[in-house]
Amino acid sequence: MNSEITETEIPVGSPSDYIDPVGLASDDPLLLPPGDSSSDVKQQLNQAGESVSKFLAGLPEYLSDFFSEYRRPLITLGLLFGGILAVKMTLALLDAVDDIPLLAPVLQLIGLGYSAWFIYRYLLKASTRQELGQELGELKDQIVGSLPK
Repeated sequence: MNSEITETEIPVGSPSDYIDPVGLASDDPLLLPPGDSSSDVKQQLNQAGESVSKFLAGLPEYLSDFFSEYRRPLITLGLLFGGILAVKMTLALLDAVDDIPLLAPVLQLIGLGYSAWFIYRYLLKASTRQELGQELGELKDQIVGSLPK
C-alpha cells in the first residue's frame, strides 16, 4: 500500500474562461430590434390571414360536396351512434328505476298479473286463440301490407 496521498491540481480561474462563446447570428429574428423586421412580420401575418380566409371561403362548398358524396355512410354512422346512445340511456334509466326501493317488486307483480290475464283471456280456449291469431294477422297486414292474390 502506498501511504503517500497525492493531491490533484484544481485550476483556478473565472467561469468565463471555461465557457465556449456561442456564435450569435446577427440575422436571428429574436435578436433583431423590433423596428427592423416589423414589415416582414406584417407581411407574413397578411399572407397567413389570406390563406385562412381562402380556406374558410371554400369550406361550405367543400363540406356540401363531402356530405353529398358520403351521405349514406354518414347516416349509417349517425344511426349507429344514436342507437348506442339510446341503449345506454335506457339502461341507465332502468338502473335508476331498479334502485328505487319496492318499485322493482311492484313492477314484477304487475307483470305477473298482466301475464296471467293474457293467458286467461287469449290462450285457454280454442276460440280465443283463433281470435288472437286473426288479430295478429290483421296487425301484420297493416304493417307489411297484404299481397295481391
